[in-house]
Amino acid sequence: MREEQKEIPMNPYTLLMLVVFLLVSCEPTTEEPSEKPATNSDYDVGCTNRDPNGVALFGDVHVHTSYSFDAAANSFNATPTDAHLYAKGKPIKFFPLDDAGIPVGTTQIDRPLDFLAVTDHGEFLGERRLCRTPGSPSYDTEFCAGTRVSERQGMMMMAQLITSDRPSREPAICGDDGQLCREYAKSPWQDIQAAANDANDPCNFTAFIAYEYTGTPNTSNYHRNVIFRDANVPELPVSYVDAPVDSKLWSGLNATCLEAEGCDYLTIPHNTNLANGRMAPYMGLEDTIVAKREYAKIRQKREPIMEIFQHKGGSECINGLSTVLGAPDELCNQEAVRTFGDIKKVTQGTMIDGELVTSHRPITTTECEAGELGAYGMLGGGCVDESDFQRSALLVGLKEELSTGVNPIKLGIIAATDTHSANPGGIKESDWAGAVSGESNPQERLQKGLLTSGIDGNPGGLAGVWASENTRGAIFDAMLRREVFGTSGPRIKVRLFAGWDFDANLCDSPSMIDNAYRDGVPMGADLEASASLASPTILAWATQDPMGQKLQSLQLIKGWIDDQGQMHNEVVSLAEDASGQGSFCVIYQDRQFDPGQSAYYYLRAVEPETPRWHTYDCARITAAERPEVCSNGTYSETIREMAWSSPIWYKSR
Repeated sequence: MREEQKEIPMNPYTLLMLVVFLLVSCEPTTEEPSEKPATNSDYDVGCTNRDPNGVALFGDVHVHTSYSFDAAANSFNATPTDAHLYAKGKPIKFFPLDDAGIPVGTTQIDRPLDFLAVTDHGEFLGERRLCRTPGSPSYDTEFCAGTRVSERQGMMMMAQLITSDRPSREPAICGDDGQLCREYAKSPWQDIQAAANDANDPCNFTAFIAYEYTGTPNTSNYHRNVIFRDANVPELPVSYVDAPVDSKLWSGLNATCLEAEGCDYLTIPHNTNLANGRMAPYMGLEDTIVAKREYAKIRQKREPIMEIFQHKGGSECINGLSTVLGAPDELCNQEAVRTFGDIKKVTQGTMIDGELVTSHRPITTTECEAGELGAYGMLGGGCVDESDFQRSALLVGLKEELSTGVNPIKLGIIAATDTHSANPGGIKESDWAGAVSGESNPQERLQKGLLTSGIDGNPGGLAGVWASENTRGAIFDAMLRREVFGTSGPRIKVRLFAGWDFDANLCDSPSMIDNAYRDGVPMGADLEASASLASPTILAWATQDPMGQKLQSLQLIKGWIDDQGQMHNEVVSLAEDASGQGSFCVIYQDRQFDPGQSAYYYLRAVEPETPRWHTYDCARITAAERPEVCSNGTYSETIREMAWSSPIWYKSR
């Protein structure tokens, strides 16, 4: 069990680096519905393309606009409405800025998305408005005046409030009880709701009301996105300031949702690769079986999925964990911002006489000791825990289930961009426009970022769902049952089923999906034990992005707990074709299966090598002016795009 550790004193260097993080930190249907259903109840509305077996929809559920205090979108004043327009295929104003700070560029997505959740930070909505609105009760305070000296200084002053395990509001802005900030947060929260409700168009485009819960204790990630089912939402977001551990977030949302009839929500952890062990279960709980079981039950209900990939790197796996047995997986290093033994030259700094003074110090990436909570993950430093990465975290969940009877880490898989530039789904490697401050042009993007950004970053990924139709209710339910998948950008579709007696010729059947549901379970579900059959069969299916590359390989990742309680994982090659195929379908029987060992399976579809985004930026700069990174081989010039299914779980009998 993880106990909440004592707060590490936050020096100015640490505070600034948190600020640095914050700064740098689906093809649509064409048929129009006969009548646009009510926004609050757009579920099972009878869309003309409705399919009970599921339609693959692509979207982005992690997007920031100028309503986030740390967003690059503040530079060109892009709002939640602009983000929805961009997702629907419309151009929006963008970098570069002219001498007056007015955006003179535009950006446009290559293909519209099917759904979107704008997730501006729930923290500081009120503080932001009070300090930026002339005549507000706090506008002329020394604190607010200080936040307006420069964007960076403003971020630094706000950021100190969320680097603690025991966060609080700034009395100089909010008053001693914080009520002023809560009151001033209502208007921007209503704007966020209105933008989503106006953009929502059942059967054609789904817009969720959402926000980000942003905790960064000791400069480690503790972030989650909160997605609401429909327009019935609390009066205000429950922020990290209100609820500094996950269990308090869920209880706080439960309490406030009681005031909004029909309110329902789910949460999605992200950037777990930067968590330093803080995404482990049971934070702040008493060490009892009863408390652990109750926590796990609530988490399964309220936090069904996680974000496996985004612009700050991948959270699928890391090679070298001493607690997990298995051969190294070279694809774990795909857009990895953390690998064991790396020495990160972390940039630190402080404000002296109004000037930013920076220094550098090395931080080596090591493995966390048992029960240790690290620090500096947001800077790419500090220790790595087995719970920081999806593949090993799922094993921790299986092991905990053997001890308590309930799995506390039962997470399906999606991906997202985490763009702070209001351009959701802008993931095209050849046309990436940047995600955060300091990435507005090729020269900026090719520099070493002050965090996991710039040359260390990437365009991010997309969320995929198998929903019966393109509505809030249908997509929300798909996320709840974990019938979702993630991609590193391309619109690759993947499906995974498991059963005990799939027909060997199932892939050739015109009723393949009907039969798979009838005789097995889909990704995100549990495979119940069989009394008579020895080993499960897997239906693995993937198809390429119709505007992308053919698929080169299809892999099954298995994790299991052996009889001694040791954690294992293995990558099983199901299909390989060096020249590529448009789709793969494989029936696989796990002949190494042991019914006495708990296990999980998930699918990974992989494209052949293609150019990484930075090679395009290098080509845009004249040879004489290209930075060294364009030629020194420090960063691979190629990547392998991929997609991941949610797992299927088996509990030992």
